[in-house]
Amino acid sequence: MTSEDRDPHPTNGTTDTGAGARSSTISLGPKGKRQLPIWQESLILLVIALGLAVLLKAFFIQAFYIPSESMEPGLQVNDRILVQKLSYWGNGTPQRGDIVVFGDPDGWLSAEEAAGPTSGFANLLAKVGLYPTGGHLVKRVIGVGGDVVTCCDKQGRLKVNGVAVDESQYLAKDAQCAAPLSVQAANPCGRKALHVTVPKGYLFVMGDNRGDSGDSSVHLCTPGATDCPPTRGFVPVDNVVGKVFALVWPLSHFDKISRPDAFKDVPDPK
Repeated sequence: MTSEDRDPHPTNGTTDTGAGARSSTISLGPKGKRQLPIWQESLILLVIALGLAVLLKAFFIQAFYIPSESMEPGLQVNDRILVQKLSYWGNGTPQRGDIVVFGDPDGWLSAEEAAGPTSGFANLLAKVGLYPTGGHLVKRVIGVGGDVVTCCDKQGRLKVNGVAVDESQYLAKDAQCAAPLSVQAANPCGRKALHVTVPKGYLFVMGDNRGDSGDSSVHLCTPGATDCPPTRGFVPVDNVVGKVFALVWPLSHFDKISRPDAFKDVPDPK
């Protein structure tokens, strides 16, 4: 047999060890690289997934839940929502009509409400943005810096910069009027009972269920109060986490959330 008859490069995955014996070689991946065991690949994928989740939470999207009836009927208790964090990056700022999530500005929440998840697993999910965190509120922006918000006109509507706002698109249907809870307690439709100017860099926010919402109107300084900061009851823009853009759970409530056109005719503050 000539040298041409021999196969110097076996291609059947075995190696000649002499005396006619052949042994199996180690399985190699593409380009001759050694393949990792399945459990190691799974662990690496899990770490990558968690890293991406942390990144999403830090810069893009975060999950929250609705803790009370204050935003009914649109958002109900225990609904899960997604917040877009980059909505107000750069020169973007919250606009009238936006539903926003913000950090508690001045003790609006009780200790229990601000606590957040208590179990270790829920805490871990919260850190990567897969579980709602505590210490936040969800409200609708009614006035931005410089706006004058008054309540109410003859039809019980809020007025912003002198223009009455038709909020029927999202307000609770059984609300007596658009008046905030604090005003309704004194006067069922609260006409001419509220008159505030929103400080620059702050927001005036309210719940859609005006009869059950501890919002800006409830936390304002009372007339004649002493030692009460002028920004009490307003929300610093810096406290805003982002704009709510989707209701994702339960699936029966799934909905895209956008800014209503109720404030389109409101002029800029003078």
